[in-house]
Amino acid sequence: MDASQAKQEHLLALKVMRLTKPTLFTNLPVTCEERDLPGDLFSRLMHDDPSTIKGAETLMLGEMLTLPQNFGNIFLGETFSSYISVHNDSNQVVKDILVKADLQTSSQRLNLSASNSAVAELKPECCIDDVIHHEVKEIGTHILVCAVSYTTQFGDKLYFRKFFKFQVLKPLDVKTKFYNAETDEVFLEAQIQNITTSPMFMEKVSLEPSMMYNVTELNTVTLQDHGVSTFGKMSYLQPMDTRQYLYCLKPKPEYAEKAGVIKGVTVIGKLDIVWKTNLGERGRLQTSQLQRMAPGYGDIRLSMEVIPDTVNLEEPFNIRCKITNCSERTMDLLVDMINTSSIHWCGVSGRSLGKLSPGASLSLPLTLLASVQGLQSISGLRLTDSFLKRTYEYDDVAQVCVVCPS
Repeated sequence: MDASQAKQEHLLALKVMRLTKPTLFTNLPVTCEERDLPGDLFSRLMHDDPSTIKGAETLMLGEMLTLPQNFGNIFLGETFSSYISVHNDSNQVVKDILVKADLQTSSQRLNLSASNSAVAELKPECCIDDVIHHEVKEIGTHILVCAVSYTTQFGDKLYFRKFFKFQVLKPLDVKTKFYNAETDEVFLEAQIQNITTSPMFMEKVSLEPSMMYNVTELNTVTLQDHGVSTFGKMSYLQPMDTRQYLYCLKPKPEYAEKAGVIKGVTVIGKLDIVWKTNLGERGRLQTSQLQRMAPGYGDIRLSMEVIPDTVNLEEPFNIRCKITNCSERTMDLLVDMINTSSIHWCGVSGRSLGKLSPGASLSLPLTLLASVQGLQSISGLRLTDSFLKRTYEYDDVAQVCVVCPS
């Protein structure tokens, strides 16, 4: 028995079609100069063509819509929609019809049927229609399994199913970089590349921070009291183009003073990306939780709170440092200031800063004097824990530009 005979045994016919929006008609314009043999023949043909844009006939993109001719590409984050129809091709009434649609991925099997109840009967030339939707969340091979079971008027129970395989492709390439500031701030750079073959309208690219951080987007500039996107008014991303988004994360006030807690935080948050393609087809991707390498502060963290950008040569200037105890024990600190060839410290060296409990911080105002012009590094600070007789040296704490006063 061949395949065609086997199909004819069933009284019902199953049809499955993917639902997608139409695309704009494209043509290939043919032109020539007026002195060539065809003259203005090609121009008149394009002008009379109803599919071209009037006044812009030489553009490849027309003003008519074209229905999809094939299954097309499906990208991660888009919604897969399909139309399922079961038609009674026979001349008898069919009873207890149950249509089931499952989507098989590499990791799970999902039931997409709108209803799991059977239809009591289906008369000749009648049909059962259903539309299924599923937001694609996995890359790779997907198989749509459509199964139909029914009972004939003679009481025979029949069953058949069809398989429809399609691939889910990756639409975006997302790369992230973390920059740890001297303070507890963290800067995130997200590089997003469109790896599809069509332009994308980037509707939203936002960062959802973890519970310990507040986030500030740095992708707008203020012009005339209005925020303007750094990417311009038309937020389109052409195929293979890359765009960088920047975010600044700051610890929430209740965690900012807990140096030990912030030190160990590696989970920053996740990116939420929403885009549209073609005629408004929407896609959405959420990354997994982004993680950074926790900065190694050691037992004591020294950061700069206040420092001038430019100072005058051989004139004293003030800075303020912040010292944080990142260990789990109390320290009794002494500060030593060692002069370098270009930076000279003003004040008493070897003085006591007192006891500093775990997680606590103190501000240390200092005065310096620069003897060499140019960009100079502030070095020569040394902290000593008198309890354990342990010394911590800090070089290149910050940089300052030294100029000659006019």
